[in-house]
Amino acid sequence: MSPAVVLVGMFLVLAFTGVPIAFCLAVASVVTTWYMGFPAVVVAQRIATGLQSFPLIAIPLFVLAGSIMAKGGVARRIVDFAYIIVGPFRGGLAMVNCIQSMLFGGVSGSAIADISSTGPIMIPMMKQKGYDNEFATALTVASATQGIIIPPSHNMIIYAMAAGGVSVGQLFLAGYIPGIMIGIGLMITSFIIAVKRGYPREKRPPLNDCVRISVDGILAVLAAVIIVGGIAFGIFTATEASAIAVVYATFLGLFVYKELKLRDLWPILVESVKTISTVLFLIASASAFAWLLTRLQVPTMIMRSMLSITSSPIILLLLINILLVILGMLMDVAPLIVITTPILLPVVTAAGMSPVTFGIVLLLNLGIGLTTPPVGTGLFVGCSVGHTTVEKTSRAMVAFWPAMIIVLLLTTFIPALTTFLPSLIVK
Repeated sequence: MSPAVVLVGMFLVLAFTGVPIAFCLAVASVVTTWYMGFPAVVVAQRIATGLQSFPLIAIPLFVLAGSIMAKGGVARRIVDFAYIIVGPFRGGLAMVNCIQSMLFGGVSGSAIADISSTGPIMIPMMKQKGYDNEFATALTVASATQGIIIPPSHNMIIYAMAAGGVSVGQLFLAGYIPGIMIGIGLMITSFIIAVKRGYPREKRPPLNDCVRISVDGILAVLAAVIIVGGIAFGIFTATEASAIAVVYATFLGLFVYKELKLRDLWPILVESVKTISTVLFLIASASAFAWLLTRLQVPTMIMRSMLSITSSPIILLLLINILLVILGMLMDVAPLIVITTPILLPVVTAAGMSPVTFGIVLLLNLGIGLTTPPVGTGLFVGCSVGHTTVEKTSRAMVAFWPAMIIVLLLTTFIPALTTFLPSLIVK
């Protein structure tokens, strides 16, 4: 039996029996190395090597910064800021949900952080104004996917490493236009549904309140400007930017908004460590798995197989998108990035797609996967926050998938959407 069959087969068997993905990857790697006659220490070495990267330090720091912002009042102020911008339109609260995800995603870099932080604010508020609970929950989950597209995104850092050194600054800039397009697409969908169902408009606050809310909101969004601008213009690296994000978030929470107390920092650190440990273990296990895939020439075999199906770049890219959406429905974002990047990157580059564009296309696909059963993490977190079921929310989610898929296809076949900003700023 081929070692590649053992590796993939063992992974699938463990995954379908409910074993956590990180353990599936690690156990499948150990069993395969044993089957090939290699010592098991090889896997341990590859796991350790997978974490020996300076840019990886940015991931725990960005996670910590997002947690501090969520607890320090940033989320609520971004919601209030979005309320001023789009509240007066028909279905204004639905649009507020989209805008705040766009802004908070650009600060926290995490879809799950967005759902967990702003979901408890937005969903009850929308229900109180007459919105259906399932609609509010589905929109919260769908709009939160902007968090992995609009920088700073720790998933972009994972992709940059898996792709062999793609510029993090270019990836950050490349995510802006597709991320904003998702927000606009969801806002248009929300407006259509709001008109059909008669959802209300909202009143804009008095001028004095608008000014105060705008100042607080701009201070919160300024974090993203500092981080991305500093990286794009070469002022500091992504790792240094993540440390600055932590300091800035702590300063806002403690001294500006004054909703964060010193005693709150320890629970935030503990919770962040739990999240970081999970992410890093996934990355480490996936690194060993991906190393074996490469050694067994699985990427080469898949590339040849896909190129033998069709010579049309359009059909090839459509097939890859379909594959990624399906995989996103079954696995979490981080391990999929590490596993699929070395396999599919040679295929898409052969079809004429740049590594930067593929990174955004990959994240768009996996973002859609976050909103789908059976393993969509964002969907499950949203249902927990909204106190509803996956079945009901999935039915409501159907209305938002077309907008997300349209943005995915436009990004796939119009490279300028991802290359314009990087070519303009990063030299």
